[in-house]
Amino acid sequence: MYQLLLTRRYLLSKIMPLLAAAAVWLCTVMVLVVWSVMGGFLSMLIGSGRTVTGDVIIAWPNAGFPYYHDLIDRLQKEPLVDAAAPMIESFGMLSLPDGRLQHALIRGVDGPSYARVTKYADTLWWKPIARPLDKDTDGMDPRLHGLGRSSWEQVFQNGMTLTRRSEITGEPEAAIVPGVEVTGFNSRRPEGYYVPKVMEKRLPDGSTAELDQFLPRDGKILIHMAPLSATGKAVEMTSRTFPVANEFQSGVYEFDQEFVLMRLDAAQEMLRLNAAKRLEKRDGPTGGGPRVVAPGEETFDDPAEQLVDDPARVTHVIVKGKGDTATSEGSQALKAACRRVYGEFAAAHAGSVPGSGDIRIFTWEDKNRTMINAVQKETSLLLFLFMLISLVAVFLILAIFWSMVAEKTKDIGVLRAVGAGSAGIAGWWISYGLAIGLVGGVLGVAGAYLVVYNINPIHDWLGRQMGIVIWDPAIYYFFKIPNEVDPAKAAWVFAGAMMSSVLGAVVPALRAAYMDPVKALRFE
Repeated sequence: MYQLLLTRRYLLSKIMPLLAAAAVWLCTVMVLVVWSVMGGFLSMLIGSGRTVTGDVIIAWPNAGFPYYHDLIDRLQKEPLVDAAAPMIESFGMLSLPDGRLQHALIRGVDGPSYARVTKYADTLWWKPIARPLDKDTDGMDPRLHGLGRSSWEQVFQNGMTLTRRSEITGEPEAAIVPGVEVTGFNSRRPEGYYVPKVMEKRLPDGSTAELDQFLPRDGKILIHMAPLSATGKAVEMTSRTFPVANEFQSGVYEFDQEFVLMRLDAAQEMLRLNAAKRLEKRDGPTGGGPRVVAPGEETFDDPAEQLVDDPARVTHVIVKGKGDTATSEGSQALKAACRRVYGEFAAAHAGSVPGSGDIRIFTWEDKNRTMINAVQKETSLLLFLFMLISLVAVFLILAIFWSMVAEKTKDIGVLRAVGAGSAGIAGWWISYGLAIGLVGGVLGVAGAYLVVYNINPIHDWLGRQMGIVIWDPAIYYFFKIPNEVDPAKAAWVFAGAMMSSVLGAVVPALRAAYMDPVKALRFE
């Protein structure tokens, strides 16, 4: 009992123990804030990738594979699969309305099925919203107001179907949905919303003219793509002008700056992956199997050549799993199920599709392993450095307690003289260190929670008042700093604060415990 009484008295009456508690508090805040932000960044990276790509990807790039509808039907009968959708991915070049050229990754998708596998509907930016964003206190977001010739709801539906009504015929025509950062026609405000901006277009005579255009309403973009033959040779460049249906914002700056979504049938046509008549050639006089040749490679001097029906192809099938696929175990189980289903599909279409051993099947985490590993290693390195710095608290407590033991030598002698044992004296100083760890740890966890919860307003204030922009979305991909504290991480950091405080008190406690009571009473 006397240990608790002395601990409370010394903790509240001495300034040095309070400084030790402050050191534990600062170290706890520092480690937990870094771990929460970097861990949240990694979680957002993985989650956002799954938002636009799904959980598992089955891919045969460039040439693509046919009979994908059969594969999708087979996948959707698998218990671990929730939905599957076809997709084409290829490189392209954009000719923007202001005359600039911009490279992009083109994805051909079927709007409804793509939305079932991904969170496509949530990523469409231009749509009606009921209330302004949290930082938009003045309600200046254009989506809160009228659009003019068409409503926000119509623009949203255009994005879902990847179509827009022709100004000439009034009929829906294939359209594209670029990332909100692709064209440069939008200006992002600090409050988080986008405003269409006026661009300048250079005229043939060298002068410039203002281009006041809202792309999802009246903008068009010329897209250039190069279809490839079965051997990987570029056949010829194809170009087509598409109206813009909408723009998407996934929350990952890299995707929003590089990707353009196109209707699947339009992408198939431009890349010559659509159903058509193709030239069939036999590999030798004895046969050896047919080979489909793309236009541009035909030679009609072989009497064995003939035109055959070639089914439409896609380069990817993306899959959404059931249950928790965010964990490595869940995603790998889904991947194994997809590989098994594809094996059955390949056996049913042997010779027409890639074999089960050749096809590429990977999770989004597998595809972006390099970037994810880099973030994980960076997080581990930062934690190691900050925990190394936190050892200062251990040595600070040791130094403070060592000096306090020397200061209280006579008090220790009195306690030993009246019957206190070595274990009791050591327990007194250990409980003293535990109390400092408890106070510093509790205040540190609470302080870290307040910092992380308000980290975006703090960052915005630093930007406004001091011009300090630590979290640049062009570097860190995300527009918002992660602001959630994982309870498990908080528990580990709190336990570390307690352990560090106890470790700092051990050596002084042993010194006090084995102090000679006679010499201690004579200490001056």
